[in-house]
Amino acid sequence: MESEQETKKEKKYDSRNKSSESMRKLSFFNNWRRAFQFMVTHIGYKLYFKIMYRAEIYGKENLPKDSNYIVAANHLSTLDPPLVCANIDKPMAYMAKKELFDNIFLRWWLNWLGAFAVDRDKLSFSTVKTVMSIKQTGWVLGIFPQGTRQEPGVISNVTKGFATIAKKKKCGILPVGVIGTDRHVKFPFTGKVVMKIGKLIPYNDNVQEMVDQWGKAVQELTGFKYVPAT
Repeated sequence: MESEQETKKEKKYDSRNKSSESMRKLSFFNNWRRAFQFMVTHIGYKLYFKIMYRAEIYGKENLPKDSNYIVAANHLSTLDPPLVCANIDKPMAYMAKKELFDNIFLRWWLNWLGAFAVDRDKLSFSTVKTVMSIKQTGWVLGIFPQGTRQEPGVISNVTKGFATIAKKKKCGILPVGVIGTDRHVKFPFTGKVVMKIGKLIPYNDNVQEMVDQWGKAVQELTGFKYVPAT
């Protein structure tokens, strides 16, 4: 009986904890996190990518002046979030799979970088509420539509969640193509990373159309083949 009660308490605590990682108040996106993210990505990682990967960035002229849009990039490795974040001229709030917040250090790190948890199987009310409030903060929302890392060469397993969010927010989607982050290097100037920013995909009530527009845009930016979901 006691063990059952303890299990229920643990589940209840875990549920509250997960909800707190997906529900972010406006005060969460403060100047301290903005400064921390800037130092980590725009200074630390930017230098790292230049030295280790000879990073080349194209299409910055396509960056919108406001912050009411979604940055959506293809996903090859754990290096993708800092690479994209380092080259977008606004602080970025990333959706991160909820499992990452189970690790104490990662939870602290992601919290300070302005990330919030998302269930890849369904959008919770707390996640949607966070998404809708981000446009009031001056931050932009970052999403990887493939949900998890994929092999280079193909853009597949694209979920509709990011386009559904764009529809709810009534905002455009900025396609970003990433090439080369899947190759981890140990010595300076031995890697090669390219990031290309495409033109903004306008808001559209047709979710599937926005998904396909994104897939085709990233296909053009990367040279990878877009495979629509069947």
